Amino acid sequence: MERRGAGLAALGALGRRLLWALPAYAAGLLGLGAGALVLALALYAGWRRRRRARERGMMLAARLQRDEEAAVRAAAAGLGAARGELPAWVSFPDVERAEWLNKVLAQAWPFFGQYMEKLLVENIAPSIRASNTHLQTFTFTKVDMGEKPLRVLGVRAHPGAHKKQILLDLNISYVGDVQIDVEVKKFYCKAGVKGMQLHGMLRIILEPLLGDVPIVGALTMFFIRRPILDINWTGMTNLLDIPGLSSMSDTMIMDAISSYLVLPNRLLVPLVPDLHEAAQLRCPLPRGVVRVHLRGARDLRSKDRFMGGLVEGKSDPYAVLRVGTQVVTSRVIDDNLNPTWDEVYEFIVHEVPGQEMEVELFDKDPDQDDLLGRMKLDFGEVLKARVLDKWFPLQEGGQGRLHLRLEWLSLMSDASKLDQVLERNRTIVAKPDPPSAAILVVYLDRAEDLPMKKPGKEPNPMVQVSVQDVTRESKVVYNTSAPVWEDAFRFFLHDPVNQDVDIQVKDDPRQSSLGSLSLPLARLLNSPELTLDQPFQLQHSGPGSRLYMKLVLRVLFLDAPEDGGPPPTPSGQPDSPATTGGTHRPTHASPDPQFGTEHVLRIHLLEAENLIAKDNFFKGVVRGRSDPYAKVRVAGRVFRSRVVKEDLNPRWNEVYEAIVDDVPGQDVEFDLFDKDIDKDDFLGRCKVPLRRVLSSRIVDEWLPLEEVKSGRLHVRLENLAPSPSAALLEQVLHTNSLLQPARGEELSAALLSVFVDRAADLLLRKGSKPPATFASLAVRDVSVKTKTCTPSAEPVWDEGFSFLIKRPHVESLELQVKEEGGQPLGALSLPLPQLLASEGLALDGWFPLAGGGPGSQILLRAQLGVLVSQQVEVGASSVSLAGGDAAPQPAEAPGEECGTGGLRQRLLPADSHPEPAEGPLGRLQLTLWYYGEERKLVAIVHACRKLRAVSKELPDPYVSLVLLPDRSRSTKRKTSVQKKTLNPDFNERFEWDVSLEEASRRKLEANVKSTVSFMSREKEVLGKIHLDLAQVDLSEGGTHWYELRDERSSP
Repeated sequence: MERRGAGLAALGALGRRLLWALPAYAAGLLGLGAGALVLALALYAGWRRRRRARERGMMLAARLQRDEEAAVRAAAAGLGAARGELPAWVSFPDVERAEWLNKVLAQAWPFFGQYMEKLLVENIAPSIRASNTHLQTFTFTKVDMGEKPLRVLGVRAHPGAHKKQILLDLNISYVGDVQIDVEVKKFYCKAGVKGMQLHGMLRIILEPLLGDVPIVGALTMFFIRRPILDINWTGMTNLLDIPGLSSMSDTMIMDAISSYLVLPNRLLVPLVPDLHEAAQLRCPLPRGVVRVHLRGARDLRSKDRFMGGLVEGKSDPYAVLRVGTQVVTSRVIDDNLNPTWDEVYEFIVHEVPGQEMEVELFDKDPDQDDLLGRMKLDFGEVLKARVLDKWFPLQEGGQGRLHLRLEWLSLMSDASKLDQVLERNRTIVAKPDPPSAAILVVYLDRAEDLPMKKPGKEPNPMVQVSVQDVTRESKVVYNTSAPVWEDAFRFFLHDPVNQDVDIQVKDDPRQSSLGSLSLPLARLLNSPELTLDQPFQLQHSGPGSRLYMKLVLRVLFLDAPEDGGPPPTPSGQPDSPATTGGTHRPTHASPDPQFGTEHVLRIHLLEAENLIAKDNFFKGVVRGRSDPYAKVRVAGRVFRSRVVKEDLNPRWNEVYEAIVDDVPGQDVEFDLFDKDIDKDDFLGRCKVPLRRVLSSRIVDEWLPLEEVKSGRLHVRLENLAPSPSAALLEQVLHTNSLLQPARGEELSAALLSVFVDRAADLLLRKGSKPPATFASLAVRDVSVKTKTCTPSAEPVWDEGFSFLIKRPHVESLELQVKEEGGQPLGALSLPLPQLLASEGLALDGWFPLAGGGPGSQILLRAQLGVLVSQQVEVGASSVSLAGGDAAPQPAEAPGEECGTGGLRQRLLPADSHPEPAEGPLGRLQLTLWYYGEERKLVAIVHACRKLRAVSKELPDPYVSLVLLPDRSRSTKRKTSVQKKTLNPDFNERFEWDVSLEEASRRKLEANVKSTVSFMSREKEVLGKIHLDLAQVDLSEGGTHWYELRDERSSP
């Protein structure tokens, strides 16, 4: 048989050589000269070289893309090494660079200066002159925006709260040479601005999105947090001498400007005329209200000292709480380093996450108050926890701590729970003001037909809106009886049942009344969605005088356990049955009996032999070869191998994994094809009954190919049954790292099974109409979704799903409940380490949904099964890896690298096992192992430690490996070069195609070398090791430290 094969190979070689004579024969037959023949051969050679170069370039680009994607995916999922161990080209920016936008701003900046000059002179100056009688001669004498434009350091886009909204966060920085000069001629006063700095995060909201140009209806701009503002004033002293401004200071002016830029103030730029939602966009409904209980502080620093600091006193602490422009100050506690305030404050929250509360503690002094410490808290944490009661450490406050209780109050659009809210508020002892039960938002649009107090003299109307003892004033609109304000006001309500809202329309200069209106808030409580949007007839005014307003009331409801009850359940832990509401609900999921019985089939596609040659030439006279590839079908999935060029005995060595169940009649099918330009040719097929693999666990054999004359396929099929125990997880991860093939995905270590039972108390976003919902589940880049249930606030799905898990220590299950249109109703993030720490690797119960309505929960069961292969069982039953200093790679080994000529290998962190004492030349860490399934000798070069420097400069080390006794190119391997270090880390894997018997007769030589110079090919040997592989247990895959020897020492 072998002689026959050799004879056929010899005939094939002779035929290929005779094929080269065919062009000469054709040229003679056609009567062409030798020049034409040479020209044809040159053109063919050039075409072939160009084609091969293009193919090589495409292969290199594809490989680089795969390696880059694998490394970035691993790092982004938290699987990578420490930031310093990742390649230099890997970065994780939080924002996108916007250099193109900066170029646009730089070119448009002069035109922006022209616009600002027109705006200040034609619009701002008249408003300033009309605002104060002492400023009637106010003018801008110079407006120059300078040559330094605003810069955008980065842009970050967010999905909006609904589909008609886009959020952009711009990190802006302006260090400008602006110059603006003003003059008040009446007081011979000149002042101005010469230079300004502004740094902060500007949020831009594109809303509403339209179905017509310009697509976006308006831009809303504001700073979530107070920006850093520094203005270089000129002539400020002269300006503050003007009557009416003498009570101000430059600090007050700076604070006023900064506050104008921060929430709740918003700059609205309409892009379409007659935008009806202008008032709602300028002042949208808040996201919620946070009630802050300022309890007390401990271990504050003493700031009061006497007799030159010899006698240490105490402090007189007070607190300043700031949320945007909302600022409150507590009372002062005299002579106390552990003060107790027990005060309650309420803040309106507009953007979450993002909006923060800042608390500063001061020591009250007669001159300047001393800072005792500060802390910041993002309201996103309060929204997630609902109730946050803890001691917060103080920054710049030494050992000081601050005790706060923060409660997230949701806004309800119905009055069903108002009595419950009022009853609870009566039990709260609140100072300085009683707790609020609701908020009122008044959208003031316009008025019409206001009376004229003097014939022919139009009024200057403004509006005062009052609730109890709180009054808000609108801007003044000059010389009109039909003013348009488009303004909004917010009020806290303590008892909306018995409170009224009073409105006065006045003529500003004389403060004479143009009309009034008093509206009981109880009328709002009986309105649909607690909203009134209509024109109101003014009293004591003209017969046609109307005020157009929209009033919105929202009840403040705390969705959390009462004091003394159980603490709120952290996200990711199942609720106890007592917290699932008043109605009877199941406490555990009820999956069907088949749930969790799936297995994982690991398919090793190894090689094929004696395939049919399909690439024939000259109608079969000249036989070529084939470019084979395989398709694997199992359990509804299709895997495709790579194409092996021109080989009738291809070796793939690829691994695929599929989740299977024990349903009779299933097969694992293999189809082989020859890759062609047009239609791929069939090379044969074979199949293995799945029931056979599940019963025998491992099937490793050569399968004859059907429907063809010759050929067979070598496959290894392994059934992995999930085990509900984490005892062998570390060994599984270590074995997977050794078995990891050169191509394909990382091998799975566990199987996650999730049964989604039902949800409860979902948020009703469209009034009382329940939504049609579905749940989406995702692990890494694999996502599935349930069926869409009929409209219900408590949908029942009863569906199970399974996911292959690569790294159980760092992966998580992400679940979202959504409406049929895709609007999220709540989310759950379940880290898999919680399952590893649970009994039986399973969690079963109710889980709270973050970002959902009050009490939104989902009932599910999640269970994890570790995939224990035969190699793991053999390793677990034997002793640990040979050698006293050997250790398996831990499961937490983060990241992967790909060395030159090597294969991907799990990084071995420095703390994986202790390093022995170094020899005179240092140590080299190696893993040697024989991979029997692929018949390969594997060497993994991990690291070197304490190399000896042979010159003043640090070496550029690398490791070269030679499989002796041959020193040919096929037996040599080398790592990448590490620059300027005595402790390089390589983590590169290399392979040799040898049998186990031949490997046992070989010796491995490892030389640690350093490049001498950039221009020289000379290498400097730092040390070497010489291993007789007959003395190494290659079946276990041991990791050892080896002492480097001098180059001149004998093996």
